[in-house]
Amino acid sequence: MSVPYQPWHHGNITRSKAEDLLSKAARDGSFLLRDSESIQGAYALCVLYQNCVYTYRILPNEERNLSVQASEGVPIRFFSVLTDLVEAYYSPNMGLVTHLQYPVQKEEEPEEEPDPIKFPPQLPPRNFPAATPLPNDCKEPYGGESHGPETPCASLTETYLQRLQQIDMSNVSEDQQKSIQEYFLSSLCLDAEQVQNGNPNLPNLKKLIADICKHLNSEICRTLPTLEAFQKILDQQQSPGISRARSQVSADSGQSMSFKLEQLTKLLYSIEEKAKIAVFESVGYDGGHRKSLIPPITFEVKSESLGLTTKMFLKVDVESGKIFFKKSKDGPEDKYFVHNKILQLVKSQKVGKLGIVLETEKEKTLRKEFIFDDTKKREGFCQLLQQMKNKHSDKPEPDMITLFIGTWNMGNAGPPNQIASWFQCKGQGKTRDDTTNHIPHDIYVIGTQEDTLGEKEWIDTLKNALRATTNISFKQIAIQTLWNIRIVVLAKPEHENRISHIFSDSVKTGIANALGNKGAVGISFMFNGTSFGFVNSHLTSGSEKKVRRNQNYISILRFLNLGDKKLNPFDITHRFTHLFWLGDLNYRIELPSTEAENIVTKIKQQQYPELLCRDQLTMEKGEGKVFLHYEEEEITFAPTYRYERDTRERYAYTKAKATGTKYNLPSWCDRVLRKSYPLVHVFCQSYGCTNDIMTSDHSPVFATFEVGVASQFVSKQDPNSVSQGGIKFMNCVATLMTKSKTKFFIEYHSSCLEKFVKSIEGENQDNSDGTIKVRFGNQVELIPIISDPEYLLDQHILICVKSTDCDESYGESCVALRAAESSYTEFEVTLTHHGEQTGTLTGGIQLRTSEGKQTEKLYDFIQVEKDDSGAQKGKGFDQNKFGSSHVTDITNPSYMGVGYKSGGVTDKGWSYSMPPRSGSAGGGGGAGNVGKDQTHGNISPKKSGYDSNAVRSPTGKTSDNVGEEGKPTEMFDNPLYGSMSKSGAGRGGGGAKEHLTPPDPIFSFSKSCEPESDRPPVPTPRNRSYTCSETKPQAPPPSSSASGASSLHPQSYTKNPVKPSRSEGGMVLNNRPPLPFKSRPGQVETPPAKPRDYRDSTELPSKLRPPRPVQPLPKEAPRESNQTQKTGRSVK
Repeated sequence: MSVPYQPWHHGNITRSKAEDLLSKAARDGSFLLRDSESIQGAYALCVLYQNCVYTYRILPNEERNLSVQASEGVPIRFFSVLTDLVEAYYSPNMGLVTHLQYPVQKEEEPEEEPDPIKFPPQLPPRNFPAATPLPNDCKEPYGGESHGPETPCASLTETYLQRLQQIDMSNVSEDQQKSIQEYFLSSLCLDAEQVQNGNPNLPNLKKLIADICKHLNSEICRTLPTLEAFQKILDQQQSPGISRARSQVSADSGQSMSFKLEQLTKLLYSIEEKAKIAVFESVGYDGGHRKSLIPPITFEVKSESLGLTTKMFLKVDVESGKIFFKKSKDGPEDKYFVHNKILQLVKSQKVGKLGIVLETEKEKTLRKEFIFDDTKKREGFCQLLQQMKNKHSDKPEPDMITLFIGTWNMGNAGPPNQIASWFQCKGQGKTRDDTTNHIPHDIYVIGTQEDTLGEKEWIDTLKNALRATTNISFKQIAIQTLWNIRIVVLAKPEHENRISHIFSDSVKTGIANALGNKGAVGISFMFNGTSFGFVNSHLTSGSEKKVRRNQNYISILRFLNLGDKKLNPFDITHRFTHLFWLGDLNYRIELPSTEAENIVTKIKQQQYPELLCRDQLTMEKGEGKVFLHYEEEEITFAPTYRYERDTRERYAYTKAKATGTKYNLPSWCDRVLRKSYPLVHVFCQSYGCTNDIMTSDHSPVFATFEVGVASQFVSKQDPNSVSQGGIKFMNCVATLMTKSKTKFFIEYHSSCLEKFVKSIEGENQDNSDGTIKVRFGNQVELIPIISDPEYLLDQHILICVKSTDCDESYGESCVALRAAESSYTEFEVTLTHHGEQTGTLTGGIQLRTSEGKQTEKLYDFIQVEKDDSGAQKGKGFDQNKFGSSHVTDITNPSYMGVGYKSGGVTDKGWSYSMPPRSGSAGGGGGAGNVGKDQTHGNISPKKSGYDSNAVRSPTGKTSDNVGEEGKPTEMFDNPLYGSMSKSGAGRGGGGAKEHLTPPDPIFSFSKSCEPESDRPPVPTPRNRSYTCSETKPQAPPPSSSASGASSLHPQSYTKNPVKPSRSEGGMVLNNRPPLPFKSRPGQVETPPAKPRDYRDSTELPSKLRPPRPVQPLPKEAPRESNQTQKTGRSVK
């Protein structure tokens, strides 16, 4: 039965798109239907009345009859089809706000041309015999205007015929060539009809395969018994039942060809595996399982002591857990320190300088200063020591792992014999030092596009390449393939039992969203208590198709089904602690084709920033149209597309076609982006591309990350004696960019809660700018399943603002409980839905935990400090006399010493007002804009007899902060964090904070944990490395506010001192030491500008955020938006 024409049914468009269409219609009684976002198989009837959109759910009952949820008191009517339902509601008094009058029709999308299929060059085209006509049922879509159900079949036929023209079939017999051609010309459409009629078996395809394999069948019947006999010989313990079953398979000639081939393939794999095991056991080789043999590495450094510089050698032996200090390369190895005596690595902002804090036999600390040849060597040394600490840790579970993310468009060609440079991050960009070649990552995620290899063949290629460089046989965790798009996850064998809840899925975004030549594949899993998601996508190609690429992204975001299914209100951007998005995103450099030679010249001169300003992804992302709140490491490598194959010296940016010359300008098509929850540890170690893998017209791209992970927490406290924890949300106000006339409530979701919690309905207030402000006055208290701070401070609360009429989400966001670690905290987060910003949410959060102590994390081992240090160098010294500059952490230790190149910062979609605790120093307290970066500021006074100005890291380690003469040292902002600032709201955010009621005094906090008494504390404070510490350039916002205007001009980088706050005793510390000359007021010394040159990959450009002024947190100012917001819902 044919479906009646339904111009008002818009399918699975988003709620915001429906509101836009109705706003354009601008007539009372305008309406449309869309699919429900909350209930499968239901619909949403959207009606415009008096500039507001009213939404009614249309629900099916058990008999699949449809009814509208309208006003109470109106009899419910059931309809068998949507058309009858809509016709009935054209009548007045049916329970709607107004009767239906004007259907809003679908916007016609331009017909999409099939993307050109890339193949290895270049075979002469072959002509088909003209006598073979196109079948009748396939003619009309080509010649006529019809867009009926035959069109997808015709498009598919055309696509396959184009592929058939390009493939070399000279070694295929003419009869079989003709059979294949006939199938694509006629039988393919017949199979499509069979599928539409409910028969999914593709009988014509089976007939073709049987014809092609008619000689193979007899060969298989002869070969299988021989292989079975061979396998029995290799079997150590033969199972008679299995043998009989296999014999039956061989003898049964009625089995399908594909089944026999599968049996043949399995037998061959089994024989190969059993033979390998037998040979390996005979020679005592274990395949490298669980043995990462990192050879000892020696670094030549300069040692500073008493103003003298001497040459030294540091030998790092990861396997034995020792670091040797030698005066000559071949000198004696009698002076060494064991891993547990190496307390901390302190990076200086001076290039190549590193301090190593050691524990001596007298329980005192010794700090030694060394200068490496460059920061890349220093980074390699630090990674080796971090690997050593991790390898010899006595912790049962890791708290930090490293990830390798790789993406490569293989160009429909096989890989070369050697791809080790990809996994070792060798080539251009931010690369790793040679000393880290043998350091294995914990997890490898490899995404490929235009990958013609079989899954087994590609897995074996990857495993062999990794085994050759790391001596480890990695375990396959998951694989997902959509046509030629594939993603593979491999992990160290020891992590196999730590990985759970594995899901995979794919989404097609090709022609009519029906073909899988474009689309995405994804994999998600839990690593102990931390969730990870990975998406590999191949988006629409063509410089002019960026809007279609944006639509691809939204479709993948909406329909890729990964992660915890209980989080169904949230798309994949909020389902994971860490989400990594990789692939051939196909965004191009947006310049006219006449600029091609100029682009190539700029690439040769490595003037990448000028080209990145015209990068479509950077521009679309800056405007909030795609990848909202995702981060990408700075690109310091050449465009990865479109090279001539077998060389990386020339770009092939022209292509001759029948319609003329087509230009594919060199572009950064292949990218890796990420999005993480607030206040978690993540640090990009490398981001670049290879130089020596040249089989494709794309170069492989690599990125490596250091990521903090949470364990599956088991509390050691007595459940009967532990006080109950609590999470209290209060004074929440949502500003929603919508014209919907409905009520709203908030849902709170988290893995630390037994079940999600709903708030009561909020009170709506319409704003003149087309938004709705919703106040949720009552406090909401959530009871966590575990109240231990070691567990609770690593958790996050997912927030979803929903409507009462359709139970659909109007915006989601995330709040980190660590933000409320020390006190009541105000927050401001951006609400997003399906990749679009939909509003903001402000409020306060208060946290109550039980008594408990946080352990030090592995990522607390490396810190960074300013150069203005008065530390005692190269001497043993007592803890109380340890003089050092203020040491702070950064997420990217490589980016130091160069002023930030622009005034923009990444909009992360969240900010917290985290006031410094009593006695804290540094890391100010005012709330910043939505999306602005904040210093964490979680340091508190130490309760001990050492000194009243000591500070503590969040992991419980304490430190004195005194200078050489007992005076408090000058405290500075970490230039990579910037200060907490309070200025105009960010994109889409409101202005000043709401006046919030004070927190409940009964909702008390646990006391700070006491430091360990058996050993002096580590001499440097440690603030965790958080995602909020990185800054990236971004297009200036459209706001005309002062803060927006100031970002248009480059700011000189100055280091503003932060005044020490009151100590625990309440005394103001006024005896500050004199400032170093270059930091005195009026004596700001601007470092000379250096030209950006990426040719030396050992010294990549750095990025520092210019400091922002600290402003007091306003308490009384009413919250009114004073800036431009997105008002696409209003009716003009």
